[in-house]
Amino acid sequence: MIDITKDVEKVLADAEAKDGVVVAFSQHTTCGLTVNENADPDVQRDMLHCLRTLIPQHGMGFRHGEENSDAHIKTTLVGASVTVPFEDGKLLLGRWQGIYLCEFDGARERKVVVKILS
Repeated sequence: MIDITKDVEKVLADAEAKDGVVVAFSQHTTCGLTVNENADPDVQRDMLHCLRTLIPQHGMGFRHGEENSDAHIKTTLVGASVTVPFEDGKLLLGRWQGIYLCEFDGARERKVVVKILS
């Protein structure tokens, strides 16, 4: 799980928008986006452990030839986008919240589209 909160905040600052919502969208089918706790890294470890336990990469009889069906399923469960309101140019995340890219298919270059609606 990669904290992309600062990247989203930069896009928002560059847009100089005052109030509205930010929508972040992953253009990939094997990584998702979520808002979750950013204070304790054990939360990210626990989430990934749970998903790996529930949906292991091997042994489930998946037929997809790339052997990454688990990543597609995890992405569907987590979701491909997040929407966060902002006010006075600042994200209205809770004290312990961050925006995370959840990589389920190994390290690779990813693109997250961020749109500002004000």
